[in-house]
Amino acid sequence: MTSTDTAPTLRLAGPDDISTVADIVAEAFDHLKVIHYLVPDPGRRKTITRDWYRLYIAHAINGAGQVVVTADAGAAAVWFDRTRPLSEPEGYEKDLAELAGEYLPRFQHLDLQMEAHHPTDPHWHLLFLAVRPDRWSQGLGSRLMDHTHARLDADGIPAYLEATGLQNRKLYQRHGYQDMSPPTIAVTGDTVLYRMWRPGQSG
Repeated sequence: MTSTDTAPTLRLAGPDDISTVADIVAEAFDHLKVIHYLVPDPGRRKTITRDWYRLYIAHAINGAGQVVVTADAGAAAVWFDRTRPLSEPEGYEKDLAELAGEYLPRFQHLDLQMEAHHPTDPHWHLLFLAVRPDRWSQGLGSRLMDHTHARLDADGIPAYLEATGLQNRKLYQRHGYQDMSPPTIAVTGDTVLYRMWRPGQSG
């Protein structure tokens, strides 16, 4: 476990960090069932999904939310501000069609399912919490969450996320997230995401 004294500092990502953050997410998520569903071909999976992550990372950095990254580029959190009207990345449909190719229907299906089950109350959405595999179990994910939760709690703002598995679900529960009703989003018959809500704190 990394100690507080040696844990990397955190900073807000800017436009120059988009590629680095996309690399972090691509490495961290490559093993996930939902990502295997999106791109079944392992030889193309990381390239295609990395380009997809870039669309959202750039959108968050450019004003739709916030991206927090460790100074050593070991982990990143991509947040969206849903206390205001939703926007999607500029040119998203065109860019998605170009990068996804034959897998476009799968990406569209995931987008539709996630949006259909998204809560309507104002909140911040943790879309990606990613830690490079060689940095797992060092507390970086918790450090990133604590950073943004402190700011959200100061204003009593709730948070929402979709956990990708039962192990992640347990981590998020330790940080105040609760199962929602319905609790899951069925991407496929055996691939589900877990809907979790963290109520706004006061003080």
